[in-house]
Amino acid sequence: MVEEGAHLVKKMEICVAEAEKRMGKNSVNIQETYTVYLIETRPIDAVAEGQNPAPDSLWRRYSEFELLRNYLLVTYPFVVVPPLPEKRAEFVWHKLSADNMDPDFVERRRVGLENFLLRVASHSVLSNDKIFYHFLKEESGWKEVVFETGFQAKADSRLRALNATFRVKTPDKRFTELKHYSDELQSVTSQLLRVRARVADRLYGVYKVHGNYGRVFRYASSIDDILEEEEHYADQLKEYLFYAEALRAVCRKHELMQYELETAVLDLTSKKQQREELATGTVRTFSFKGMTTKLFGQETQEQREAKLQVLEEQIIEGEELVKEKTVECEEFVKNAWVDMERFKEQKDRDLKEALINYAIMQIGVCKKGIQVWANAKECFSKM
Repeated sequence: MVEEGAHLVKKMEICVAEAEKRMGKNSVNIQETYTVYLIETRPIDAVAEGQNPAPDSLWRRYSEFELLRNYLLVTYPFVVVPPLPEKRAEFVWHKLSADNMDPDFVERRRVGLENFLLRVASHSVLSNDKIFYHFLKEESGWKEVVFETGFQAKADSRLRALNATFRVKTPDKRFTELKHYSDELQSVTSQLLRVRARVADRLYGVYKVHGNYGRVFRYASSIDDILEEEEHYADQLKEYLFYAEALRAVCRKHELMQYELETAVLDLTSKKQQREELATGTVRTFSFKGMTTKLFGQETQEQREAKLQVLEEQIIEGEELVKEKTVECEEFVKNAWVDMERFKEQKDRDLKEALINYAIMQIGVCKKGIQVWANAKECFSKM
């Protein structure tokens, strides 16, 4: 394991080296084709010292990557957990296959899975998780170790999260703004991907014509290279499209914690009011207790004292619960906001770089096209 506070990516080389199709039976005993990915790891210290040890390697299915990410989501709810690459192709322009077994798609997903592992390994909190380390190093028995953590029992149901969203009385403005930020990130990224797909469709024909002229006039123009580079930049945008849901997951967790805190405060207030009513013998609000008192008369002193004792114990427990929920909520907000700032810096840096490189690539393509027509013009002028 890596020492506390260090990033795993600084101690270990991690890559998803290749993908391989396999045949096997699924959980309902039906034959199916699936893809596995070869993860290779090697200590950086050995490489730095001039050694070249054989990497440790193991195979993982996409579903195992999903299990790892679900575990991280539950265990570290304040972290914007990196997303996985898409399971099936989205925002595909019509010249590309949407088949999830297509070799080009599988290759792009291999790159995306490697990027996911590197994102986790470079995170100050996630990289120190022992389950993540087992995922990289232990091929057999890994799932059992994950399930032994009991993370599934800790997972919040969608119904609880939805209930909290609509019933929180005093939502934190920062997390409300964060939800709007995630919605805007998803909307803008989706629009960029749709526009890119339309542009790719239109320019494909132009590239093809240029390629034909390139062959006629002995000018090299590779459409395949252009398409591969196009999809590389699209995948970088898609990563942040999926990051939007990771941001919302943090917001939902905070709403649930805020709702539990408000419920605990409300319950404590109610218990204190009941204690006051019992002690003074007055009922401030219309209640079932007030009706029974009028119908059956006042309780005896012994009954009131017994109820007061029970209420006192419940109030002490309620105060402890409120303190616990308050500390838990404050700690969550502090940790979440630190990670949010880290994510925003990462997002600004990555998208700026990706969009600049995409623009440079398009300029390069246009220059190649101009050169093709310049060569054609020169040839025609010599006829």
